Amino acid sequence: MTTVRLRQHTSYTDIPPAAWNALAGTDNPILRHEYLLALETSGSATAATGWQPLPLLVEDDTGRTIGAAPLWLKSHSFGELVYDFAWEQAYERAGLRYYPKLIAAIPFSPIASPRLLVAPDADRHAVVEALTRSARDLAEQTNASSLHWLFTDAADTAALEQQGNLHRTGIQFHWHNQNYTHFDDFLACFSADKRKKLKRERRYVQEAGISMEVRTGADVTPELWDLFYAFYTGNIQRHGGMIHLTREFFQMLGRSLPEALVLVLARRGTEIVGAAINLRDQNALYGRYWGGREGFNSLHFEACYYTPIEYCIAQGLSRFEGGAGGEHKLARGFLPVTTHSLHWLRHPQFARAVADFLERERNGVEVYMDELNEHAPFKKAE
Repeated sequence: MTTVRLRQHTSYTDIPPAAWNALAGTDNPILRHEYLLALETSGSATAATGWQPLPLLVEDDTGRTIGAAPLWLKSHSFGELVYDFAWEQAYERAGLRYYPKLIAAIPFSPIASPRLLVAPDADRHAVVEALTRSARDLAEQTNASSLHWLFTDAADTAALEQQGNLHRTGIQFHWHNQNYTHFDDFLACFSADKRKKLKRERRYVQEAGISMEVRTGADVTPELWDLFYAFYTGNIQRHGGMIHLTREFFQMLGRSLPEALVLVLARRGTEIVGAAINLRDQNALYGRYWGGREGFNSLHFEACYYTPIEYCIAQGLSRFEGGAGGEHKLARGFLPVTTHSLHWLRHPQFARAVADFLERERNGVEVYMDELNEHAPFKKAE
């Protein structure tokens, strides 16, 4: 078995970016050291906001980093997008503490990606075993009620379930590029009535005198970030949500990860009336946040779905992940996919109760998935 050493950190400032990024790769920008560092140093994800960073590293006997896990000690359940508030309430009714809890996740991001980062040439089994064992030890040391691995990819889901963690499923909606060369190719796949509705929504925006613009990289200026932030916070406040990300986070991201940023702007004359921010990698686009002036019919759909889909087609990206939730995405060409998370609860009785609940929930998710696919907007195969 490979000899490994564990390194527990309390800040991403202590971790060499090159060492972390050698494990994170380029497949998903939210795993990058730059992204995680921006969350922490901007004040968005810190102990003060209920997100104490506790990144875990594994080194080989030469001191090379060969494994990592993005762990956080949480004092609440906000910003995770895998909802366990009912579990918290059950603990409270029993006179037990649910917080702190330990999670492996990317704050505020419902994007599936590795949570067990392993160097390609390392002994994966040994590194995964070291990471998961150390994470469980850390949960014990911090008196955490539980350990949660959120939005895991297929490999991590299988490894963590094999270790006895409780498996939870959910649903998101993703757009898939079927080798389209133009947006009209995508529209041609819709049934007639659904295609008519989509074209009407795009026409509403055009008739309002709004044109769409895509900015990437260095073309997203600090002034545009300030404008976007005003839209972002305004939209959240109108819907009674919580503002998790600071203005500095977006500004820092613009400086440190410009190649991953895709900003969609809605212009009416010289005025910008809406904006949506996306992240991208070599294969996919990830929708994140949006905001805009009220009173423009279907502007949300244009800025958050249709213009990004056009961008994906032009760039040859294979899929567009629209973020958490949203049955309304189905009618606009996004199909349901299953998401995964794995959970360990310290209290045996609660672990058994949650296991029973998750089994029923998984069955419900499967039924719901079938129902959604029956209502997909595309032409039925003959």
